[in-house]
Amino acid sequence: MPNEKIDFLPGQFLQVIFDEHDKNNRLLNKYLSFSSAPQNDYIEVTKRMSQSDFSQRLRQIREGDTVLLKAPMGNCVFKDEYRKIGFLIGGIGITPVVSIIEYIVKKQLHTDVCLLYSNRFEQDIAFKKELNSWQRTHPQLLNVVYMVSAGKPVDKRCISGIINKDIVLSHMPDWQQRIIFIFGPPAMVSSMKNICSEISCKKELIKTENFIGY
Repeated sequence: MPNEKIDFLPGQFLQVIFDEHDKNNRLLNKYLSFSSAPQNDYIEVTKRMSQSDFSQRLRQIREGDTVLLKAPMGNCVFKDEYRKIGFLIGGIGITPVVSIIEYIVKKQLHTDVCLLYSNRFEQDIAFKKELNSWQRTHPQLLNVVYMVSAGKPVDKRCISGIINKDIVLSHMPDWQQRIIFIFGPPAMVSSMKNICSEISCKKELIKTENFIGY
């Protein structure tokens, strides 16, 4: 729990600072998206663990330890007045999406959400339990399309392939009416922006956030 409440908007992120003496230390000071709704009395961030110095420090944290956070950060945020939104997401780019969807559900907004979510393997799909639950309880508002690029998916709700122009046109046919959010590493964001350009999305309706130094 933070010492004081962090007021953030759905879609924003924070910085975890392990090296307070060198704030530019990219090995130990990392940016992570909020993966919980702002209404919660706690904050949650999510990271795929690796052998990096940052991951090792995360593993060492114990209850009661103090960690310096810088928050909130980021301008790629959801606003209550958005009536129809779409997400073009791969891998861990799902974290701010979860914050946004949970916010919409908890606030009982009538925002129509279409999520195209791609992973390499089916077992890599993060937050699947939560997404399935929200889709089950709010089928009129949330449509989730899972994609896997390697291996044949077991879940019949998953389709083989990656997000491309044809997938967007097929599974998000009303894309012209939606504000499109793209979160992820720079290469993923660039690829999704190219797709939006191919189908002539209005630039003012595309919102992006690059995950730098993840």
